[in-house]
Amino acid sequence: MSEAVVLDDGTQMPGYEVRRKDDPQFVEGRRNFFEYIDLGTQDASDGKMRVQITRAKQGLVEPTGWHTHICEGQFVYMLEGYLDLAFADGTVHLEAGDSIYIPGGVPHNETATSDMFDLIEISIPAKMHTEPCDPPPGMPA
Repeated sequence: MSEAVVLDDGTQMPGYEVRRKDDPQFVEGRRNFFEYIDLGTQDASDGKMRVQITRAKQGLVEPTGWHTHICEGQFVYMLEGYLDLAFADGTVHLEAGDSIYIPGGVPHNETATSDMFDLIEISIPAKMHTEPCDPPPGMPA
């Protein structure tokens, strides 16, 4: 459900967007072993941000590989389970209730997850591109 906002000059702007847990809007994502649920912010914000739930369909069987995201930034909040992210200076282990902000262009590698997890991911802008990259010096591929 959404409602457009009409300004005093008659200009119609994107408005609020409501999504219901009993009607998830699954979308295609970067990884085939995850499910992605769109929370409606991309259209409502006119592409300024994207908020989605990422859910593991199975545990990570191998690292995703070193990559960067072409965006201003990505914020992750773990709802359930765990996720390990490798960075140039070491690995960060995130559990339910933990969060991380990753500026665009920072190389990282998802190296492990619990068999099941749910997380909320926010990216600015909404269109975030993923680019493979070489591992940082001294880090395994």
